[in-house]
Amino acid sequence: MSGPVASHPRGRRLAVDVGSVRIGVATCDPDGMLATPVETVPRVGDGRDLRRLADLVTEYDAVEVIVGLPRNLRGEHGPAAQAVTAFADSLRTRVDPVPVTMHDERMTTAVAGRALRAGGRTSRQQRAIIDQAAAVEILQSWLDQHLRRPHDRDDLTGTVDR
Repeated sequence: MSGPVASHPRGRRLAVDVGSVRIGVATCDPDGMLATPVETVPRVGDGRDLRRLADLVTEYDAVEVIVGLPRNLRGEHGPAAQAVTAFADSLRTRVDPVPVTMHDERMTTAVAGRALRAGGRTSRQQRAIIDQAAAVEILQSWLDQHLRRPHDRDDLTGTVDR
């Protein structure tokens, strides 16, 4: 299997699912193959949440931060998308020169909830980790779109690319 596409450097990425109460955080391996949960950061208005995210960027030596953009089902930017965009702008100033990229997160929380229920988690158990699971979905979606080449997917199905 080959590495990342040339326009995207090899390295860990951090994804964040920004909610009004909590921020889910996920990361991936340096080759961008698999997203995994990291933690849930409390969303507070005094900047501690931004500081913690900046610390995680440093701790994981992230080459990029992917922020989930909550568009509505028609793909439009509503109040939630505007709030997350403002949060991403604040984060961008904290982690510069690490780029902060927005990625469509439609349905990621719903997909994450279904996956957790399928794994036997109750609604109460989900609350503590749903934001992390949504961040994993955001990051895995971004990785699949931007780092995985079509022949890499063939490798997963047993087809040999020669």
